[in-house]
Amino acid sequence: MEALESLNLRCIAHGSIARGDVTEKSDVDIFIPSPPSSFMVETALEQNGMPINRRIIVQATPSYAIKAYIEIEENVSVSFPLVKLRPLEREFYKFGGEISLEELKRNIRVPGVDKRLMLIEPTADGHIESSIIGREEYAARLLGVSVDIVWDRVKALTRRDEIGRTGVFLERELSPEESFELVLKRLADKNPAVRRRMKASEK
Repeated sequence: MEALESLNLRCIAHGSIARGDVTEKSDVDIFIPSPPSSFMVETALEQNGMPINRRIIVQATPSYAIKAYIEIEENVSVSFPLVKLRPLEREFYKFGGEISLEELKRNIRVPGVDKRLMLIEPTADGHIESSIIGREEYAARLLGVSVDIVWDRVKALTRRDEIGRTGVFLERELSPEESFELVLKRLADKNPAVRRRMKASEK
């Protein structure tokens, strides 16, 4: 995060690292909310000696924002949107728990909801877990998000439990000589769904 912020790339850590319910298998997910220049992101990482192992473009569904993922290690990644996020897409990160670099340095932990739809509330010596099912409005107030994102995640994760993980709409790994912006343009030329989502973000 310090590497990114050194080039004025404001970022957040999200998920278990923000909530404090980390295990040895926990992922370290860093997210840059505002679409940056991918060159700047890669430069920041490389200047600080961080290897770029894989670069992937992902679009979860035809209507979701297209995002770039840079894998540094097996469980460490930096991601950022390639189009402007809708308000609900931005709230997704706050729903799961997010902290800034400054908050991370001060050992601050925040409440958030995990993939089991369990609300994780940090305490002085650990955390408390409770289901958000039937308590959606309370969870929204506590997390400072709209109830719409809570219902959206409940619907998505409940459906995943019922029918299993269905995969993502689009996933494209980049070769070493390709840039995210160039590949996105090529995908937009070929794929109407990508084109539509890019146009929607320009409004």
